[in-house]
Order: sequence, then structure tokens, then C-alpha cells
Amino acid sequence: MPSFDVVSELDHHEISNAIDQANREVSTRFDFKNTESCFELSDPAQIVLKTSSEFQLQQMLDILYAKLSRRGIDLAAVEAGENEVSGQTYMQAVALKEGIDSEQAKAIVKHIKQSKLKLQAAIQGDQVRVTGKKRDALQSAIALLKQTDFDRPLQFKNFRD
Repeated sequence: MPSFDVVSELDHHEISNAIDQANREVSTRFDFKNTESCFELSDPAQIVLKTSSEFQLQQMLDILYAKLSRRGIDLAAVEAGENEVSGQTYMQAVALKEGIDSEQAKAIVKHIKQSKLKLQAAIQGDQVRVTGKKRDALQSAIALLKQTDFDRPLQFKNFRD
């Protein structure tokens, strides 16, 4: 029986490449000279921006967004946190949203069932498995899910006949 999985994953290698490129750009730009500005990947789901002024922090966020989007990371998976001040250092944490939580998985299953397609959707951890008898129904389900905004970028993997 044909099936596919709906997942929300990020390419961590591309994220680290984007951070390296952003660090290189900040180190060579004249307006960041002698500021000790940097991007740090603190854990796989968080990037920390550090600099010496709030204006530069906003510029660094724009640089990060540009580098991530150029490397193919969907910005819907990126969520900027609040600015923090510690002495003369301004910091901002940027969270990377990955995986499908249970509420979103339920919304995906509900959306597929409301479409009246002859498919079954089952939640399996942080992914949703969609099965059906016809390949065309699965392809129309993929098109339907691509049109809908679920607050995260969705990928479709393991399409099997």
C-alpha cells in the first residue's frame, strides 16, 4: 500500500555552514570592527548572537536570516527571542523549530481527513504517516499540505509505492 511520511527537519550541516559564513561576514565588515561580535551554535536548536550594541544585534539578525535562506533553511523554522543585556554585551537567542509536536500532528491528520481523500493518517512520534490505495490521492494530499500553513516547514519523505 503506498505511503509517505510528513516530517519537519532541518539540515544541521547547512545551519553550521550558514553560521560560519555569517561569522566571516561580521569579522570582515567595517561597521563591526573592534566589537567582538559573533554567532554561536549553543545546541542543535539554538543560535546565540553576541555584540556590543542593540543596533548591531539587529544587523546581525538580518545577516543570519540572509545566510540561512541562501543555504536553503526555511525561515519559518527560525524564531528570534528577546534581547538580553549583560554589562556591555547584547545577546539574543534564536531558536530553531524542528519536529512536529502532537498538536500540529493532530492538525495535519484533521486537515487530511477533512479533505475527503481516501487516505489514512497516523501519528508516529514526531512524524505523520499517510497511507492510501492510490498514488494520485497521496500526491494530492502532498499538494494540499503544501498549500496550508502549519507554522513549520514540512517535508515529505519515504514515498513508497
